[in-house]
Amino acid sequence: MKITHNKVGRNLDIGDSGKIDKTKATKEGNAAQGTNKADALADLGSATRVSVSSRAQDMKEIKEAALAAPDVDEAKVARLQALIDSGKYKVDAKDIADKMVDENLSWE
Repeated sequence: MKITHNKVGRNLDIGDSGKIDKTKATKEGNAAQGTNKADALADLGSATRVSVSSRAQDMKEIKEAALAAPDVDEAKVARLQALIDSGKYKVDAKDIADKMVDENLSWE
């Protein structure tokens, strides 16, 4: 497909074949780079060492513990559900209203 721009007087060839060639060349270049990176890493071998501070190790352990913890406290939910079902769960409207007002005032 050719497009002629009359003001400049140039013909532009916007064909799909050019795009395919560029895509193919890009993929081949990326594959070659991947091989070069793999070779470079293989050359390093076991000589490369990484030291992690004890603080970083502690942070990793804390993160793993947090991720392993359940999102919902099943025991608390069961306890509250039993209170609600038995009619023993009482809601103090004044306390709830006070907390709502406190929350809204703290945002200002």
